[in-house]
Amino acid sequence: MKKWILAAAISIAISGCAHEATTSSSLPDGVTLLETVQASDAIGIPYKKYQLENGLTVILHQDSSDPLVHVDVTYHVGSAREVAGRSGFAHLFEHMMFQGSQNVGDEQHFKVITEAGGTLNGTTNTDRTNYFETVPSNQLEKMLWLESDRMGFLLPALTSEKFEVQRETVKNERAQRIDNQPYGRLNERFNQAMFPAGHPYSWPVIGWPEDLERATVDDVRNFFKRWYGPNNATLTIGGDFDEVQTLAMVNKYFGELARGPEVNADPKTPVSLDKTRYISMEDKVHLPLVYMGFPTVYARHQDEAALDLLANILGGGKTSLLYKNLVKDGFAVQASVGHPCQELSCRLTLFALANPASGANLADLEQKITDSIAEFEQRGVTDDDLQKVKVQFESDTIYGMQSVKGKVSTLAYNQTFFDNPNMVASDLERYASVTKEDVMRVFNKYIKDKPMVVMSVVPEGAKQLIAKPDNFTPTMLPIAEEAVTGTENVRQITSSFDRTVMPKVGDAPVLKVPQLWTASLANGIEVMGTESNETPTVELLIYLEGGNRLPEMDKAGLASITASMLNESTEKRTTEELAGALEMLGSRISFGASATQSYIQVSSLTENLTPTLAILQEKLFSPAFAEADFERLKQQEIQGLQHQESDPNFLASRGFSSLLYGDDSHLSANAGGTLETVSGLTLDDVKQFYQQQYKAGNAQMVVVSDLNQQEIMPSLAVFEQWQGQTNEPMALPPLPKLAGGTIYIIDKPDAAQSVIKMGKRALPYDATGNYFKAFLMNYPLGGAFNSRINLNLREDKGYTYGARTGFNGNDLTGRFEASASVRSDVTAESVTEFINEIKQFQKDGMTEEELAFMRSSISQGKALDYETPYQKAGFMRIIQRYKLADDFTEQQADIVENITAKELNQLAAEQLKLSEMIIVIVGDKQAISPKLEALGYPIKVIK
Repeated sequence: MKKWILAAAISIAISGCAHEATTSSSLPDGVTLLETVQASDAIGIPYKKYQLENGLTVILHQDSSDPLVHVDVTYHVGSAREVAGRSGFAHLFEHMMFQGSQNVGDEQHFKVITEAGGTLNGTTNTDRTNYFETVPSNQLEKMLWLESDRMGFLLPALTSEKFEVQRETVKNERAQRIDNQPYGRLNERFNQAMFPAGHPYSWPVIGWPEDLERATVDDVRNFFKRWYGPNNATLTIGGDFDEVQTLAMVNKYFGELARGPEVNADPKTPVSLDKTRYISMEDKVHLPLVYMGFPTVYARHQDEAALDLLANILGGGKTSLLYKNLVKDGFAVQASVGHPCQELSCRLTLFALANPASGANLADLEQKITDSIAEFEQRGVTDDDLQKVKVQFESDTIYGMQSVKGKVSTLAYNQTFFDNPNMVASDLERYASVTKEDVMRVFNKYIKDKPMVVMSVVPEGAKQLIAKPDNFTPTMLPIAEEAVTGTENVRQITSSFDRTVMPKVGDAPVLKVPQLWTASLANGIEVMGTESNETPTVELLIYLEGGNRLPEMDKAGLASITASMLNESTEKRTTEELAGALEMLGSRISFGASATQSYIQVSSLTENLTPTLAILQEKLFSPAFAEADFERLKQQEIQGLQHQESDPNFLASRGFSSLLYGDDSHLSANAGGTLETVSGLTLDDVKQFYQQQYKAGNAQMVVVSDLNQQEIMPSLAVFEQWQGQTNEPMALPPLPKLAGGTIYIIDKPDAAQSVIKMGKRALPYDATGNYFKAFLMNYPLGGAFNSRINLNLREDKGYTYGARTGFNGNDLTGRFEASASVRSDVTAESVTEFINEIKQFQKDGMTEEELAFMRSSISQGKALDYETPYQKAGFMRIIQRYKLADDFTEQQADIVENITAKELNQLAAEQLKLSEMIIVIVGDKQAISPKLEALGYPIKVIK
């Protein structure tokens, strides 16, 4: 494919060579330029790399295509820096770093960035913790002030009270993401068997519950001292900024921070197993699962690329061996192979979800996987195997860099772990140079006849389904006496300037709203598009009005299964042949369906658009609708629906929608249908729905590309053969009367958390009327991280990992919904807090301060709305579907600027009446009922 630089042109400020920049008098004292990478013929990201005297690495990547900047601070510390019995510190510290610092008040970090119109987050894994924010470009200095203050001045603000609240928040996060999720504990159990006792990957990133309990605030203080110094961090900035000015600001805020203890890389010791280890666990799941793994190498080892290719051949999609032998033949609902790599170790993992229709014995499934591995040895590696994986890697690299955040994340990752941000081109070369012999060599070295870990996860009470009896028990090491060592010489500095003064910001950047064009194909299909030169790609979305709203209620799920059938074989080629053809192009075509529409999503490199659209034509106009495909997909859909019955969030959403809209309404129907409706579907139903739904009269198109209108419209002319008239919209049944003030319980025995949803029917979508104004009204109540409800339930009380409220609507109706997953023992208390917060807001409304916060956040946040092709496509789809004026965002901006607190508070009084709201709770009925009954509300148990 053609070579292409993944960035806008570098500005004059960084266009000089490294020598010229190094001797420039504009470089601040204490800042050293280490490297300059400019645009070239190879795929890559232009940047400059600097270092401060205290060891902080600074990477600057300029991209003026959008008026925003993305700031990333990555610390080379993750759970691998912890010790036995003291797990969870790195992740806990991710939370603590948002709790204010010496010069930034409690809860102010989120407030400052949100008010600036930005987004932010932090993540932790085994090897690093990163904090990042995307903001309008005029807010950059404020971000540097915030990040530097928590790097250098966190400890004076770290109190026991904050520590206890965040420990509870982490425990809630663990309950929500792990303990209360089907298969949630799989990875932590598997890693205990895969890695030796004491290996830094043998404990979970989030920590063992007992380790979190024994942690002290002094442990946390020492963890910060040991690992959060500037010499263990990389600051990466990408976007629209002035380089000289930015370097001066970086040096001002970070340059005087004290260097931390020296940090050495952990050894990359090979992991080996003495024999195949079998482990198992019972879980609240429907489908038995077998998960197998072989230890291999480590990230960027010379064998990593060949192992990645091996994983793709074995189980990387519909052309893989596991798909053919397990999924296609009906033994598994899902099966795949991966080769996840971390700094210290990689592993090749294989998993399969058993299909009960073919017997759910995991010993048989393990044998099928083993037979597939043996088949690979006999089959070998083909030229197509190598070509498709190499093309996929190159296209994924380009797709992954359609945003400044994607490019910044790549630079930060490569610098943190390999001391070299400039690895995009070398990575592509690494994969391009893999040979058939390389793949067979790594297969023989790491996989063939090698011991592995085999984990069985089976439904409670179904131990007889495991692959083999357990033969491994993890060794429990003594708890380390000290959680952290090496902090003796850490010092606190006194700043040379007043850090309590928040930096002022410059003028707001000029908003770059996409320039749109509209056209029609000869058959009347409307097309809306925009040109985007960030990457040489095309994003085409075709929407067809109807979806799950189109068939009768007794055929709910038909839209979804028809879309799935269109992802399968055609009259000319098999599913596998089509998948292989797309892989060779680095393209993606996906049919899907939602509650109100069916859709087709196409992603293609621009140079491969014509053959990609030829495949789409084949799939759209000549589907095979093979009986074997239908029976397999139907069985998968049924098993997926049964699996959802173990997901508390699904149960809550289904129960809430049914109460709001009635069981006989399309508005409450799950897009995937029900066990009863899907079981009754036939292939003839699919064929009839295809004729009804996939017609030109139902279709509209949105396209984002580096091609202009005149260049891309001829390519879309292939759809002019499409015919058919628009369907008449379906009439909906009358809406049920809500029993406001009633609590409905859906029993989930032994649930680790309770899922709460409360709300009412509300306004249908509109872009500039009361629906939009309700969004503004709700913002300080539950629409932002630092909203009243989230600060109450998460930050003040530690009841939940997150709580929110919001209005959601379409062209027919809408809803107001408040939701949270909370600790089971505080279910009633959480309901009380929701009620009190909504009641007070409905009565008194927002304050003038909250109004100003909302205005600032929403108006400035518009600078972030149109960066990626996907964002641009979503923006156009709203205009297209709801027939909005192209300048509707200007009308919204005028509303945000001029609406009064009185008008918004009147809307709150009308829309937030608690007497009209119902409450749905999914949890352990026996445990939560006594306290709920004491609240005095009517309670009903539903299924």
